[in-house]
Amino acid sequence: MSRYLSFRDIDWPLLFIVLMICAVGVLQIYSATIDTGYHSAWWRQILYIACGLFLMWLALGIDYHTLTHYVPAMYIASVTALLGTALIGNTVFGSKRWIPVPGLGLRVQVSEFVKLVIILLVARYLTDLKRDELEIREMLILSGLVAIPVVLVLAQPDIGTSLTYLAVLVVGAFLAGLRWKYVAVIAVLAMLVLPVGLHFLKDYQKARLVSFMDPERDPQGTGYQLIQSRIAVGAGGMFGKGVTKGTQTQLRFLPVPHTDFIFSAFAEEWGFAGVAIVLSLYFVMIMRIVQNAQTAPDRAGMYICMGVAGLLLFHVLVNVGMVVGRMPVTGITLPFMSAGGSSIWSNFLALGLVNNVRLRRFIN
Repeated sequence: MSRYLSFRDIDWPLLFIVLMICAVGVLQIYSATIDTGYHSAWWRQILYIACGLFLMWLALGIDYHTLTHYVPAMYIASVTALLGTALIGNTVFGSKRWIPVPGLGLRVQVSEFVKLVIILLVARYLTDLKRDELEIREMLILSGLVAIPVVLVLAQPDIGTSLTYLAVLVVGAFLAGLRWKYVAVIAVLAMLVLPVGLHFLKDYQKARLVSFMDPERDPQGTGYQLIQSRIAVGAGGMFGKGVTKGTQTQLRFLPVPHTDFIFSAFAEEWGFAGVAIVLSLYFVMIMRIVQNAQTAPDRAGMYICMGVAGLLLFHVLVNVGMVVGRMPVTGITLPFMSAGGSSIWSNFLALGLVNNVRLRRFIN
């Protein structure tokens, strides 16, 4: 690391908040998987977090200006990796999202790391424009670049992750000064294209998108996850049932309580008080990232920080909305809490980008 950079300039409050969320996640994973075949997930999560901290440190060592310079190469590598996933990836729960790592017994979800490339791509493209308003032609070009990985991820199929790419695009477009008349045109086009896009979804994906509106129509099928999730959240009451004492979680009514529905299990065992504390931690975390965007030394740094903030906010809103029945079940994880190596690593790399910007705010 450059001699001009100092450890004390790292956003330690942000890192402390993230580690608090991680600790809550590890405890909840332990509780949700006790006496199951997934019980080793809690200590694996600790290893993932330790590795994530190392990756975050690596992300600090390369100037983010250098990273944006190599965006074309990273973009091509990302598209190639997504194509490779379609060819040699492992199929789990009907989706081909993971590439096996020989000799380590690990599977890497490439689409998680492509999020970082999308953030850097949007930052570089919008910075190179060097103007205060984003015209429709420029928006279409950027949208086309983002659309390629979106389509490849949709084909896996993985609606949730593909939507996160669009979230980064939308945040960047608004910050770049996209005119409201263009927003209206894009909204109308999206409404016209949406019915056509639904024809390309698989039957179970269509069912998920509509089941959140009326899960009782198929309580043993597409509505089962949502019904059990809502029961778990409501059963928590004010202070919860206690760690390892949640009935929906421990009696295995709640599906995948250590990954996609970890917030449901947490709400049942910690109650409204625990939920309020964790959501407050997420709020402060995102506000710290926004503050780093405000103090960024240039537009590229600002776009990177706001891209990370928008990405994490989208994850939290969709996951929490999903478990309480206000959004479709899309498989979007809860940042730093849900079990999974690729998700944890990509999130810590994103934090590395934020601190990368912060460390260089006083360097000319």
